[in-house]
Amino acid sequence: MTMQAGAGSGFLKLSLSGIKRAAWKHRWQAVLAGWIVGGVLAAAVTIAPQRYEASARIYVDTQTVLKPLMAGLAYQPDIEMQVRMLARTVISRPNVEKLIEVPNLGLEPKQLANRERLVDSLMQQIKFTATGSGNQYSIVYRDKDPERARRIVEATLALFVDSTEGTKRRDSLEATRFIDEQIRSYELKLIDSENRLKEFKLRNFGVTGVSNQDYFGRMSALTDEVSRLKTELLAAEQARDTLRRELSSEAPLLPPEARPAVVTAPSELDARLDAQKRQLDELLRRYTEEHPDVANARRVIGQLEQQKRAEEAARARPGGEKMAATSPVYQQIRVQLAETEARVSSLRAQLSTQQARLDQIRATAGKVPQVEAELAQLNRDYDIMRKNYEALVSRRESASLGVKLDESSHLAEFRVVDPPAVGPGPVAPSRLHWPCSRSSPRSPQSSGRRCYSSACGPPSMTCSN
Repeated sequence: MTMQAGAGSGFLKLSLSGIKRAAWKHRWQAVLAGWIVGGVLAAAVTIAPQRYEASARIYVDTQTVLKPLMAGLAYQPDIEMQVRMLARTVISRPNVEKLIEVPNLGLEPKQLANRERLVDSLMQQIKFTATGSGNQYSIVYRDKDPERARRIVEATLALFVDSTEGTKRRDSLEATRFIDEQIRSYELKLIDSENRLKEFKLRNFGVTGVSNQDYFGRMSALTDEVSRLKTELLAAEQARDTLRRELSSEAPLLPPEARPAVVTAPSELDARLDAQKRQLDELLRRYTEEHPDVANARRVIGQLEQQKRAEEAARARPGGEKMAATSPVYQQIRVQLAETEARVSSLRAQLSTQQARLDQIRATAGKVPQVEAELAQLNRDYDIMRKNYEALVSRRESASLGVKLDESSHLAEFRVVDPPAVGPGPVAPSRLHWPCSRSSPRSPQSSGRRCYSSACGPPSMTCSN
């Protein structure tokens, strides 16, 4: 191991010494090659065209006075986010293609001839970057023609401002158009929902609009009413039968010795007619003219009046038989019987009406849950359509107000901090040290002087050792 290490060390020393001898032997060739390479590089730097840098800075102010005042009233897009997105995409192929169409940019014909190459070159050379904090951006471009560099920066700045304004207007118009289409669609849906709800209510008239609990409550109330009417009818029929028995056992005429000279008591027909009229007055206080009980009472009154006119006509005929005096008790019983019969007729009519209603409710009781469920579904669909329609109309008004606000006051204000301008001298290629390197090696003090030649640029640009 020791012998191998010694052999390796000796070989390394021989190699280094060989390299040194070879370098010393060819030192003048190396110096000559270095001078040739340096001269070529110096010539290339000297011949390379000078490039000037144009720049501009812009600040986008998205905080306006109206923005907090109109919060909640008008639609306000996130302008700050839109500006940031546009700043990332402003140097895109479509935008650069628009940029080269701007007149008086000073582009050379040979550049315009190769359009694709020109677009690619501008996309690489135009620098659009955010600087500092907030919405502050800088635009930098270098060109051998300082005026052309300034114009391209100016056109890029205008393109950025126009793109932001155009994007806001385009977004507002597209949003308004979309909302209008949705409003028309929901308006048709709302009309269709209203028609379906109307047809359903007409088809299920008498069932809809009553909850299940109320429906069975009505059934219970009608059942109680029918039971009450049956009880009253039974009592009235019993009273009628009693009066009939009393009337059959009572003598209708007074004995001859008890007959008065002039009979002034009302006839049986008059009593029945008066009782029926009182019954009609009682019915009219409870029901309308269209009620069956009222119509039945009027029919009975008409028959009694017709019968009375017939009796009066019979008495008026010559030779008419004069009626004998009627017993007052018999007459009173007849009056009570007439009233009772009228009440029985009224109770029967009321019972028939209420029983028909109860039968109808019982027949439709099984449909109530299904009808109520379908009605709830239709109402729910209608409410959803109506709420969406009203929300879209409100959004449209908010969007319209937002567009007017944007057009009148501009939600974003562009402030040019530094207008497009070109520096006082070229920025490339860098030739600061070439005059110093050409100083005489025999004058060491010359390396400490300031060099103000044209190759070093303006006087403020110095090169010192």
